[in-house]
Amino acid sequence: MLALLDFRVRQRDFLLEITKAITAQLDLSEVLRRVLYASLAMLGGQIGLVALPDSSGQYRVRAVEGIPPERMGELTDRLVEMTELVTAGADFETVDSHLRTFIAGVDARMVQAFALPMMMGDEPRGLLIVGRSFRGGATPDDVQVLQSFADQAAIAVNNAQLYERIDQERRRFAAIVQHSADGVMVLDAQLQIRGFNRALERMTGWRAQDALGLPEGEVINWKRVERGDLTKAIDDGWPAAITEPGDKTLYVEGDLVRRDGLTLSVGIRYAPLMDAEGNLSSIIANLRDITNFRQAQEMQNTFISAVSHELKTPVALIKGHAATLRRDDVEWTPNIVREYSGVIEEESDRLTELIESLLTASKLQAEGGMRLYRSEVRLDHLAERAVERFKQQAPRHKFKLIFPKQYPPVFADEGKLRQVLDNLLSNAIKYSPDGGLIEVGGQAAGDAASVYVRDQGVGLSDLDQDRIFERFYRVDGALSRRTAGTGLGLYLARAIVEAHSGTISVVSAPGKGATFTFTLPLTPPRAAE
Repeated sequence: MLALLDFRVRQRDFLLEITKAITAQLDLSEVLRRVLYASLAMLGGQIGLVALPDSSGQYRVRAVEGIPPERMGELTDRLVEMTELVTAGADFETVDSHLRTFIAGVDARMVQAFALPMMMGDEPRGLLIVGRSFRGGATPDDVQVLQSFADQAAIAVNNAQLYERIDQERRRFAAIVQHSADGVMVLDAQLQIRGFNRALERMTGWRAQDALGLPEGEVINWKRVERGDLTKAIDDGWPAAITEPGDKTLYVEGDLVRRDGLTLSVGIRYAPLMDAEGNLSSIIANLRDITNFRQAQEMQNTFISAVSHELKTPVALIKGHAATLRRDDVEWTPNIVREYSGVIEEESDRLTELIESLLTASKLQAEGGMRLYRSEVRLDHLAERAVERFKQQAPRHKFKLIFPKQYPPVFADEGKLRQVLDNLLSNAIKYSPDGGLIEVGGQAAGDAASVYVRDQGVGLSDLDQDRIFERFYRVDGALSRRTAGTGLGLYLARAIVEAHSGTISVVSAPGKGATFTFTLPLTPPRAAE
């Protein structure tokens, strides 16, 4: 009797120790390994497995001991029926019969098997099956001890699964943050940096390992702040001071000084995270590079100003000349009437051209394409007529045409290509105000023909050459500010050339003039024919 009591005590001590070891572990694979080890040790088993339900509720083997890998396929199939019986609460004889068949099918040496459902309340969390090569009895007390262990194992498995899901979410979130196109920074309540992603490294010039632990103000060093102030907001009680429901984020925008001394325009959205007591625990900062947005905004403002000026001048001239002609106190000679009418017509044409450019640019932006009306076009003849027109407007410039005698025609939209040539010649005149030679020429090679316009003007910097074909872009300089223009001419020129499946480019240097060249295929794409 004493020996039996001693055995029970040792059994319970062993169960207590192994339960502690299992519940202290959060790695699911390790929990399952320990559960299986303890089960085999308590029951004297040689083979065993632990099966857990997947997202669809079907049980899958997650841990095995003593079962060859080649038997795993059929084991999974046989497991389905077993788990349905056990989890459905079938009577002992039915379960035992199926269990003996199941375990013998796995290993013929096994003569006895145990199936223990791992339950949390009424919810099944898994199934533990152990097989052994000898028969032995099990008292109700033994069964109770084993089931108690299985239930404790279910709790440990559930905890490990929860931790695994949380860890997966944490790693997923970390991957999203690290690979985000925006900069992400995590601050604690004292504004010390606790997180710093790769995009923020590129934006600030700081390496994450150097920035972590530093005060936010040491890394986020403002040259100029246009709106918002994190330090002042916190001093004023942010975010607790915001009592109305809704967005409690703080937006700060300005020019940031990078670690290498360069400046970057950024907008930062600070989002507070509160603890259970309502105190600020951390802050998530999302940083976005708004340099391009600001440049686009500045270009658009310049464009509006330029368009206003471009519209105002011809309108004023038209109104002034028309009002003069309507005066009743003066008799105008036919020559004066003809001269004033010519000015009105010329300025009306200028207005029409500007409006057409605006409409074309708007249509391109909305539709992303351009309709062409193709016919056979001689680019050398088109260039010759364009030069003749511009000679009257630029008496200080000399013009030179250089085209080979056998210059081939292209199948293109003549009106659109005239617009390209007019724009290139107009720019050549405007940006060489001291006169000089403007050369227009072309050549044909292979299946393409090209035309160039070369001037001896102020030229372009590398930065300007990269952006000169952008919508609304105008070269920054004293001459540009005195020169009329909307920043649409070269944008439309490129759109027209590319609509013909061609290319346009510029070669230039400050003070050395510029050469604009566009190239078109001699044979249009089949879709355009």
